[in-house]
Amino acid sequence: MLDVALRHRFGEGGFSLDVAFQAAAQGVTALFGPSGCGKSTILAATAGLLRPQAGRVALGDRVLLDTVTGIALPPERRHCAVVFQDARLFPHLSVEGNLRYGLKRAPPGATGPGMEEVVALLGIGPLLGRRPFGLSGGERQRVALGRALLARPQLLLMDEPLAALDAARRAEVLPFLARLRDAARIPILYVTHALEEVDALADSLVLLEAGRVIASGTVEALSARADLPLAARRDAGVLLPCVAAGAGGDGLARLAFEGGTLLTTLHPGAPGTRLRIRIRARDIAVAVEEPRGLSTRNILPATLAGIDPIPGTAEVFARLSVGPSLLLARITADSVHRLALRPGQPVWALIKAVTFDHRLVAGAP
Repeated sequence: MLDVALRHRFGEGGFSLDVAFQAAAQGVTALFGPSGCGKSTILAATAGLLRPQAGRVALGDRVLLDTVTGIALPPERRHCAVVFQDARLFPHLSVEGNLRYGLKRAPPGATGPGMEEVVALLGIGPLLGRRPFGLSGGERQRVALGRALLARPQLLLMDEPLAALDAARRAEVLPFLARLRDAARIPILYVTHALEEVDALADSLVLLEAGRVIASGTVEALSARADLPLAARRDAGVLLPCVAAGAGGDGLARLAFEGGTLLTTLHPGAPGTRLRIRIRARDIAVAVEEPRGLSTRNILPATLAGIDPIPGTAEVFARLSVGPSLLLARITADSVHRLALRPGQPVWALIKAVTFDHRLVAGAP
């Protein structure tokens, strides 16, 4: 377990940070929020690149920082690896040379993936003899990830590693980041303001605003809360764990979840593949009678669990229970009035098969 508690102010009347959270011993904890909310400051203090005015950082029973007792390990003794927006590779070394530099920095006796495993994991075998200037942005970031992993850190810190890449390069690197997460088996703090990266990689989420933690928990749990800033986004919606259940003769794939089955035009992989599906609230319609004669293929019986007005709009979030799973539907307040919607009422959730945005969480079990 990683414990982080930090307080710091930049100058008189400057930005103030006051946060406390925990991250699991394995997996990705995403620090998420708008620019200037303190994400990178947290990473810098954790890595030892910034000395906070007050705080404590402990990795298991190993204390990296404790301003009360005067403990402040220097960066090189914290056994952290940091991956920045820019890859920061050594230009005079080949890809292999950069990777071997990481291996030389590994603490004596530290265990972790070896050179061959990392090269295969990140698909950089064909790049080993090349210099960084001859690589694409996505390739440079994959090499930077490999170098960090070969240093065999006890904690991996990623400061918006995909922010400098275009959409195509981000899509290229994301699967490799997921592989690295599964291979590293260490805590990873991942700074981002891109929700698609959270969907694809994060196990837990720390939501930040103006230097404060406003919520923390699993990604699935926080995505279903209508009271958080996440709900104000146009791409807001629930992140739903699913399992690929094969395809039918209609060309649509089946995705099983706790509460039913969804049909999608996506190709989620072989049966048994585990995924997470973001079902955007704006893509769900609500009916009080079972619809017939529609092109919409997903018509799910549900119970209206609650209605949450959206401040400053003529819209609401309808919380829909589909078995043990919860969906959010963004509908108008007028619809609530016209349909006489009330909590506890049986309804149907309507979702087109073409609207899903899915993220792979793990391979087939």
